[in-house]
Amino acid sequence: MQSYTIGQAARLLGVSPDTARRWADAGRMTTHRDEAGRRLIDGRDLAAFSVELARGDTGDEEPSYTSARNAFPGIVTAIKLGDVAAQVEIQAGPHRLVSLLTREAVEELGLEVGMEATARVKSTNVHIDRT
Repeated sequence: MQSYTIGQAARLLGVSPDTARRWADAGRMTTHRDEAGRRLIDGRDLAAFSVELARGDTGDEEPSYTSARNAFPGIVTAIKLGDVAAQVEIQAGPHRLVSLLTREAVEELGLEVGMEATARVKSTNVHIDRT
């Protein structure tokens, strides 16, 4: 399972590292320490927290705004696999993006819930890049 540092989690959640540290200190995000003493968040825990965060107000800061045109770095929060097609959900800060793609593409990318990925939007299509 992939884990994220406080800084990586902050970037994926669209907040400052200080905000992510405060949330971890307050127990809102579950963390553990690696061999080097860095605080890490498991990918599945971060995915669940990002969905919870998008549904409610943190009360901490104003929402972040960006001039990014079409790339939405985030975390995979859900994958639904069919026989041929698949649905992938990514939480990118306050944005929830859903992409329909082939099951083969999901398997080739090795996508899993809790994994960092980037949704790229072009017209009415959302493409998923593994990062």
